[in-house]
Amino acid sequence: MSVAWIVVVAVGALSIASKAAGPVLIGRRTLPPLALRLVELLAPVMLAALVTVQAVGGNRAIVLDARLAGLGAAGVAIWRGAGLLPTMVVAAVAAALARLLF
Repeated sequence: MSVAWIVVVAVGALSIASKAAGPVLIGRRTLPPLALRLVELLAPVMLAALVTVQAVGGNRAIVLDARLAGLGAAGVAIWRGAGLLPTMVVAAVAAALARLLF
């Protein structure tokens, strides 16, 4: 087994362990209100961080290209109340147009 696969298996095992730790350690107790608010904000913050890295991340540099135009268009579409599929189409069209024009 290569080092890469060992890392993949280890990360997978740690992910499963961390997901199982919450119900095991907390059980039926309720979280304090502050902790509950933090847990509720964790997923959107992590998603925003991943999207940002994918949109402007390059090889150890910030890259401003058509992906950013697509992300901006998707943000406007979501803000205007569009559903998931129309938002994806708007983002794809905006990114394609940006690549075509620039």
